[in-house]
Amino acid sequence: MGVYKPLDPRSQKPSSKTPGCFLSKPVCVWLVLGFLSLALLHLLCCSPAATQQAVLSPLRQYINSTYSFVASVPGEGNQQNCSYSEGRWVWAPGHAQRYNATECNVKERQDCIRNGRPDTGYLDWRWQPAGGCPLPAFDAGAFLAAVRGKHVAFIGDSMARNQAQSLICLLSAAFPYRLLHRDAGPQRHNFWGYAFPSHDVRVSYYWAPFLVRGKGKPEDDGIKENHVHLDAPGDRWGADADTIDVAVLAAGHWLLNGAIYYNGSEVIGTHNAPPEFSNHTKIGYAWPLHMAYRKAVERLSSGGRPRTVVLATFSPSHFEGRPIDSPTACTKMEPYKEGERELEWIFKEVRDVVYDEAELARARAAAAAGGATRIEVLDVTTLAAMRPDGHPSVYMNYHPFQHGVPEKMLSDCLHFCLPGPVDTFNEILVQILKKRRWNQ
Repeated sequence: MGVYKPLDPRSQKPSSKTPGCFLSKPVCVWLVLGFLSLALLHLLCCSPAATQQAVLSPLRQYINSTYSFVASVPGEGNQQNCSYSEGRWVWAPGHAQRYNATECNVKERQDCIRNGRPDTGYLDWRWQPAGGCPLPAFDAGAFLAAVRGKHVAFIGDSMARNQAQSLICLLSAAFPYRLLHRDAGPQRHNFWGYAFPSHDVRVSYYWAPFLVRGKGKPEDDGIKENHVHLDAPGDRWGADADTIDVAVLAAGHWLLNGAIYYNGSEVIGTHNAPPEFSNHTKIGYAWPLHMAYRKAVERLSSGGRPRTVVLATFSPSHFEGRPIDSPTACTKMEPYKEGERELEWIFKEVRDVVYDEAELARARAAAAAGGATRIEVLDVTTLAAMRPDGHPSVYMNYHPFQHGVPEKMLSDCLHFCLPGPVDTFNEILVQILKKRRWNQ
């Protein structure tokens, strides 16, 4: 048998058929489309989740990036003017299956897949803002490019930590990183920092459930009372504030629970305080929350350093009347539809506090000589309120039913599984940070 030699294209006669196809061009096109459809169907139906993610994730990112570019063309509606605070959750298989939470060292109670949660439908939804404005899937490169050379700090309660850990997972799935510091022992999830050398970016988390200085229970869970000093920022983040370029502030849940509030050493009021403090003025939670955000923004606006301060709104829980130790708490398996459940008034009020303080801070920044602080609101209240299916529930515990169904078991109906709906917070955060080029 002779050795195969490729044909010399110069010796071939022109053909009226499509090169590489012995049939007419329309037939070839339909055959190719049919083959691709069958291949995609096989991928969706018969391939492991990891394979689906590896193949479909780049495709989704390409589509989202293209859609985002088209939406930002002048005269066609600028994405920088999009509002992501209202909308609906739409079915998008695999949209949130973007990382392995165990590998990025999240708090074990939010690592739902590790803990044996059998359903993964909560990962198959994406947020569609009202009005058809697109929200692109999280792009790690776009985030790091937007904050190149900067220190990004999440400051606040456990929902701030939930979002911060989500961001670390989303970034580390795409870029090399190193751990800069982490407290030891019980505080190991409360104070930490990572570096992303490719873009000279640091991401930190500071546990400060009141934003301002909190003593008692915030430092030692064995103490019953919260002692909150409204005149001073949190100790750890306050000391590092001059190094922070982007701050994401999130608080509210601990203030609703109650505290004794101070100005210096003087008690100025209480909310849901123990009986021994009953002789003090009851001042509720709203005014202290105003003061906490105000003091935090004031500290982050000092020194003349160009900063972006992002005030995150309240992310509601979904216990909905069930006790925290009920195995049936937050067992819904799909998001609420638009209008299916009314947002509780208290959640609206806490969200309004954030908007009020943001507006006040912008006015102060505008009036300040040389003011360099940019104030933004990350409004996640509605999108979070519509996701009762995204919490760990009993899967905050490791394989909770391996020894049967207990009568009582702690359920987490506040934080979100990782990966999960909280990743959407960071999708919106990217868009906020991309709106403005940094001053160099």
